[in-house]
Amino acid sequence: MKRFALAIICGALATSVVAAPKDCEELRKEIEVKIQAKAIPSYTLEIITAEEAKNHDSAMIVGSCENGTKRIIYQKNND
Repeated sequence: MKRFALAIICGALATSVVAAPKDCEELRKEIEVKIQAKAIPSYTLEIITAEEAKNHDSAMIVGSCENGTKRIIYQKNND
């Protein structure tokens, strides 16, 4: 009985790990809401490939999506 309960618990935990990867546009919108909550007036969020992200400062990368193949970068504009 204990083994059965342990198997159920492990199965439930494994299911959450295998969850579908987050859509880039959905993640970008979530990040945008957080930025707007901090009242930052002018900024840019851009979705780029992981290869392109290597050319950017890692501090600019605020998200990863589509199984790590794309990154979301943030830039505060000077307005």
